[in-house]
Amino acid sequence: MMRVTLADIHKSFGTVKVVKGLDLTIEDGEFLVLLGPSGCGKTTALRMVAGLESVTSGRILIGERDITNVLPKYRDIAMVFQSYALYPHMTVAENIAYPLKLRKVPPAERDRSVRSAAGKVHLEEFLDRYPRQLSGGQRQRIALARAIVRRPSVFLMDEPLSNLDAKLRGHMRSELKRLQADLGVTTIYVTHDQIEAMTLANRVAIMNRGVVQQIATPRQIYDDPANLFVAGFIGSPPMNFLEGELSQGTFIHPDARFETGLAESRKKITAGLRPEDCRVTAPSQGRIRARVYALELIGDHTLITCRLGEAALTVKADKSAHYDMDETIGVTFADQAVFLFDTETGARIRDPRAEKSERSAALPRTRVAEPGVGGA
Repeated sequence: MMRVTLADIHKSFGTVKVVKGLDLTIEDGEFLVLLGPSGCGKTTALRMVAGLESVTSGRILIGERDITNVLPKYRDIAMVFQSYALYPHMTVAENIAYPLKLRKVPPAERDRSVRSAAGKVHLEEFLDRYPRQLSGGQRQRIALARAIVRRPSVFLMDEPLSNLDAKLRGHMRSELKRLQADLGVTTIYVTHDQIEAMTLANRVAIMNRGVVQQIATPRQIYDDPANLFVAGFIGSPPMNFLEGELSQGTFIHPDARFETGLAESRKKITAGLRPEDCRVTAPSQGRIRARVYALELIGDHTLITCRLGEAALTVKADKSAHYDMDETIGVTFADQAVFLFDTETGARIRDPRAEKSERSAALPRTRVAEPGVGGA
């Protein structure tokens, strides 16, 4: 079993605490994504697993072996960087073979391993070329093949697709997902791109300010975000937020008013609505009346940005939708599409009755940060 365990990991640079009590268990063969904004501690956590950063306190284990203070070369991990890190004077084959050359693997065996790894990333016909003669996606595949050829216990990937254009990123996501599934190697992947996290991961650990906010499957995080930070970070386009108050279950905003089904009152509350859960209707039939601010035809859908006073609201509409600028429209949505959060702490506010609903019953329990921890 090549499970990776991070037990109460802390990391400080001087007086600055970057990672605060990180507890993670990545199961054998799992693809776990560390997701969060720049500066949240995700790359530092990955570098501690790699041995490129020391651990201030806590333990890191691969299987049953404590590697907290083990040198990187003895950890049996392979890391793929954002910058490819290829040797420009070496051919593709020489780049891939380099880890085996360092281990003094016999030439015949080395050649077989290089061809096998190159085949897995579709580079067989480019083995005699140099990195400068290849595209960005092909260069990243060289880096992947070089990691594969080592047959490590764990893959570590630090934003490996961020230097690629959008079309190539989509292609490489598919390649990566299939490759990891075929190899079955435990993988920890760092990104700030929530689309990468949602499409690649078996589970996602969302971090903010050095603290894990929620660990769950992509579907669970999307359907059941733990707090305001998680809700705003997952989803494309992101969730709409309206700040107001709750009066006996009615959400009251200066320019909107609708029922939530939550029978209580609160002074400061934030209502969240995903653009894809909203539907445009006639002004008289909408739960919200809004003014069209902008339309963006994406291809298979149109994004309509509306204004409610100073607040913005995005609606994901049919591709044929067309409205005039400043036209008044209605926006409607189901009761269960409304997410409620404490504005000050960011904590999710749940209806106790909803715990018995079919939707909640279908969701496994997920680990979450304490309300307000890590600035969420």
